[in-house]
Amino acid sequence: MKLITAIVKPYRLDEVKTALQELGIHGLTVSEASGYGRQRGHTEVYRGAEYQIDVVPKVRIEVVVEDALAEDVMDAIVRAARTGKIGDGKVWALPVETIVRVRTGERGPDAL
Repeated sequence: MKLITAIVKPYRLDEVKTALQELGIHGLTVSEASGYGRQRGHTEVYRGAEYQIDVVPKVRIEVVVEDALAEDVMDAIVRAARTGKIGDGKVWALPVETIVRVRTGERGPDAL
């Protein structure tokens, strides 16, 4: 199993969720995140004063999938999140040794 983690622009979340549902992925975790990469934040003007925003709001999406689906899931996230502009985000995968469904105690692939 793999833990797929993606950091994407917040307004692309619906497209990513739709792409994952089309692959048969029905469970995911979404949390707010903030940070910066090459774009190094941005400047905003509020009441006539200019402010440097050091970190940019993002969303973090996490989903555990079977090894065979990992590449397809990553590709779907990339396609759905891509705008072609700086700051589109990152996607990575990590191995998962085991997973347990708390409600039933099921382990491994049955817990997905």
